[in-house]
Amino acid sequence: MKNIAANELKTRGVTSIEKALENSAEAIISVRGQERYVVMEMEEYNRLRVCELEAALYETRQQLAAGEFVEESVDEHMERIRNAAK
Repeated sequence: MKNIAANELKTRGVTSIEKALENSAEAIISVRGQERYVVMEMEEYNRLRVCELEAALYETRQQLAAGEFVEESVDEHMERIRNAAK
């Protein structure tokens, strides 16, 4: 993964990001020598979001199959949330 210094980003702008993404799916932006941000093309971001949503759906299906859920009315649910927050 290519590193882009914040100063390079200030001087070269988006061109530095485009160059970094030519041979890599992501690039790291470092600020004062510390890795702080990751940039990627929108297509890669959307692919990762789909993966994240599929993982959440899989986890939910596993919980349902294991009986790890609660059936309750809206009022009961709100009361449970209020009590959990105390």
